[in-house]
Amino acid sequence: MAKSDGCDYFKRTSLFWIVFVILGMGYYTCIVFKPEIIPFEHLGLFGSFCRHLVDNYAGIMYKGWWTAWAIHVYEAFVALRMCSNKGISDTATRCLWFVQTFVFGFASLGLLLKYDPERPKQH
Repeated sequence: MAKSDGCDYFKRTSLFWIVFVILGMGYYTCIVFKPEIIPFEHLGLFGSFCRHLVDNYAGIMYKGWWTAWAIHVYEAFVALRMCSNKGISDTATRCLWFVQTFVFGFASLGLLLKYDPERPKQH
């Protein structure tokens, strides 16, 4: 069995985070750009809260949406830097880390931060 030198290490984020981030950012995007498609009255207290935010803080919500994506972009570039620091040199693997961290943020970056190329894996 061939041993990897760690230059192509990649770990997909958990299904929980994939679903949570996609639904959360999708919902936030709808609240900011198309709030009329969300049935706030059927969401109970959460819907009332969201309706209040849309009605009274639309500008802040818009800026918050852009801020959230700006943070994801920053985290993606941090992931590229971490790849360099941890010896992950394969271009395709670095692209995977960049895209995954851009989409899922710290849920992905945390996996990269935990990776220790010096520690041998336990089987």
